[in-house]
Amino acid sequence: MSWQPNRLEQQRLEKIERLNEAGIAPYPTKTERTHTSADAIALFESDPESTHEVTVVGRLISLRDMGKTVFAHVEDGFGRIQLFLRRADVGEESHYHFRKLLDLGDFVQATGTLIKTRTGEVSVRVGEGGWKLLSKSVTPLPAGKEAEVDGEIVRYSAFADVEERYRQRYADLAVNPEVRDIFIKRAKLLSALRRYFDDNGFLEVETPILQPIYGGAAAKPFTTHHNQLKQELFLRISFELYLKRLLVGGIERVYEIGRDFRNEGVSWKHNPEFTQLEFYAAYWDYHQVADFVEGMVKHAANAVNGTTVVTFGEHTIDLGQPWVRITMRDAIKKFAEIDYMDYTDADSLRAAMRKIGADAPDSATWGRLIDNLFGDYVEPNLINPTFIMDYPVDISPLAKRIPGDDFHVERFEYFIAGMEMGNAFTELNDPIDQQQRFERMQEIYADDDDEANPIDEDYLRSMRYGMPPNGGFGTGIDRLTMLLTNSQSIREVLLFPHLRERNADDD
Repeated sequence: MSWQPNRLEQQRLEKIERLNEAGIAPYPTKTERTHTSADAIALFESDPESTHEVTVVGRLISLRDMGKTVFAHVEDGFGRIQLFLRRADVGEESHYHFRKLLDLGDFVQATGTLIKTRTGEVSVRVGEGGWKLLSKSVTPLPAGKEAEVDGEIVRYSAFADVEERYRQRYADLAVNPEVRDIFIKRAKLLSALRRYFDDNGFLEVETPILQPIYGGAAAKPFTTHHNQLKQELFLRISFELYLKRLLVGGIERVYEIGRDFRNEGVSWKHNPEFTQLEFYAAYWDYHQVADFVEGMVKHAANAVNGTTVVTFGEHTIDLGQPWVRITMRDAIKKFAEIDYMDYTDADSLRAAMRKIGADAPDSATWGRLIDNLFGDYVEPNLINPTFIMDYPVDISPLAKRIPGDDFHVERFEYFIAGMEMGNAFTELNDPIDQQQRFERMQEIYADDDDEANPIDEDYLRSMRYGMPPNGGFGTGIDRLTMLLTNSQSIREVLLFPHLRERNADDD
């Protein structure tokens, strides 16, 4: 359905006609700016006795028409500054056009002298010919509200409908500075992570997003088709198998930050498209990886927030304290009061789990049953940073076995605020063992099981050339951003999260 302007939009369209009649271009080609809002205010405060002429630009976010005088605020990417327009300064016609033809949401340019008003606010006193319309807003932005609470200005969101904020993120960003701050912090996080890796001798690379064989994670892929090649392709679910090929090629420390895609459900911590960080380091095991990850998260928190103390919901968490390390077995014994090593086959473990009311599907493998126990009884309790070590072998097909232990591999996941934040292995580098595990996975999982992955023969070939012992790790950038910005949903930290389609009758 094509756009049909509402009453307010129609009024603004009529103002565009009046602007054109007055010789004022509503969308001119040239913009000038000498100072950002923050720079202009800093300039005045550094030398309030001198006369400073500046040109500032920004979106018009407030306008008070006092008759002969107009006070307005413009906001740019660095803050806001007040404009002070007097009819005697700018001329009667210019003053009239500013008052009657401009609206909140318009972008303007203003040139004038920096002053401080009687209320103590640094402002631009606009001179003759000193303002220019840069872009006329046709659709009014949702109106936010500000109120003074206990001596502080509190801003209330303009959107009551949270989903509408996600659908119209551009408007959400325009009216809610705290939302912009989330994405500024996300950018700082990415920069901090890259510095951390670069400073520790890692090489950043890019691997294929479209892959002929998917693998490296337990997830269902999105499928597409290449017309000319007549080839089925998959959006990657992980970078892992490509990054480890690079270890074979002699690149000892490698990392990638990019998009992964998993054809799964959505939740407060899942989105089908998400940003992943993975790294692999030759000659490391999972203990060295854990040390590195602990330092990485502390470094990132300091870079983003200037402290290792974060607030997430009702919890205050100090990432700077030494992180807890506990085996999965001991964690389940602690919180579920069951020792799964007393039941070393799926049927006996399933029966024991059902006695305590735990979820134990008939089709689940021994390792999957343990994972269910962990998710239900342990994970919600892991508020402070915790490494869960040593996972069952049948849910960890790419990790090395613990020497002398037929049931567990050298794998950890780390948890903060009850969320799984990342996954790591002492990576398997025995090509024969790897092939046998792939084949075993094919046997025990049904064809439509999300855990099942096809066998990647080329990856096995690369391993047969010789892969150095190595440790690997993956973490979601989105969940790290959630943690560092106290965002309770992954949709808050994605600029354009995936949403259901509107109903046909929706506006």
